[in-house]
Amino acid sequence: MQLRFPFKDVEDRFDAEIDDDTAYLQSEDINGFTYPNVPIILNENPKQIRTDYSWGLVPEWSKNTDFRKNTLIGRVESIEEKPTFAEVTHNRCLVISSGFYEWRWLDEKGKNKEKYLIINQESEIFTFAGLYSTWKNPANDEVLNSFCIMTTEANKTMEYIHNYKKRMPIILNKKDENDWLTGKLDFKDITYPKYDTLLYAMQVG
Repeated sequence: MQLRFPFKDVEDRFDAEIDDDTAYLQSEDINGFTYPNVPIILNENPKQIRTDYSWGLVPEWSKNTDFRKNTLIGRVESIEEKPTFAEVTHNRCLVISSGFYEWRWLDEKGKNKEKYLIINQESEIFTFAGLYSTWKNPANDEVLNSFCIMTTEANKTMEYIHNYKKRMPIILNKKDENDWLTGKLDFKDITYPKYDTLLYAMQVG
């Protein structure tokens, strides 16, 4: 994903204050598999932007963090059925971004690929629908805050790019961000094709 704007712009966009501007991650290319702390907004305090939540959800009951590579995202269609996510479905968050990257496969095994940057045509700074959790390491009692991003079936734009799995992250329309946080938007309300966002994609590599 990408977050290329400084924290002041993000504060203005959400009318919220960042908890620690020195920990704010501004980057053209954020790799989820490094489990970075990405700025998010929790439903428990929409006026604060948190910088202490790591990408890759770890549920409270987990013994360790070994499986985090599998919890960067959660399929919205089955989110309430999966033990990893079922206990935190009420923990809604907005994951702040200015774009994200996907690869289009040019052969059956993905050895030849094209890289695309996807942005939201409605807003330069936008949000993904997310869930969050707090985990205490049983080995040393250290606390880890974490989150995941919801995904759904690919829309027409993303179906062309993400042509091997045909999935996409759920990008919230600006008017729906508060309803996601408060729970007025149910999981079934943000699945494609019922829910969609106008996207623009450009090839970058």
